[in-house]
Amino acid sequence: MKSLFNSEAHEEILSRINQLSESSERQWGKMEIGQMLHHCQFPLKISLRKHRLDKPSPMLKFMGKFFKKSLYNDKPWRQGLPTAKGLKVVDDKNFDEEKKALISLIKDFHQEKDKKEWDPHPVFGSFTPEQWGQMQYKHLDHHLRQFGV
Repeated sequence: MKSLFNSEAHEEILSRINQLSESSERQWGKMEIGQMLHHCQFPLKISLRKHRLDKPSPMLKFMGKFFKKSLYNDKPWRQGLPTAKGLKVVDDKNFDEEKKALISLIKDFHQEKDKKEWDPHPVFGSFTPEQWGQMQYKHLDHHLRQFGV
């Protein structure tokens, strides 16, 4: 599985983001391009401790154990997966501002490639540094495929 900590995968993701335009159309789902770019910032912000999720219910934490490995394995996520309640974006977002913010967060995350200790994810618990990088790549890849790049 590719990792956002790998320089080649990092550059690939940035290149794909730069192929997007304000007129990029989704292949599935409900989000418009600006909303998707904003949504993709949440997992990066969570890992970088720039966003806090509400404390998950015991049921959500329990269910998270069943999905944890799917966050960083080689199998692509299927189209139309539901978005977690706290990570949904329903209001309009400015494409250029969201693209710039996402690229900045991706670069910030990549700079942490040598970090050995990561705080546990609020829902899924502990991940190795390798798993954090794979998970971030997989999420971005999913949404870039959603918009055809």
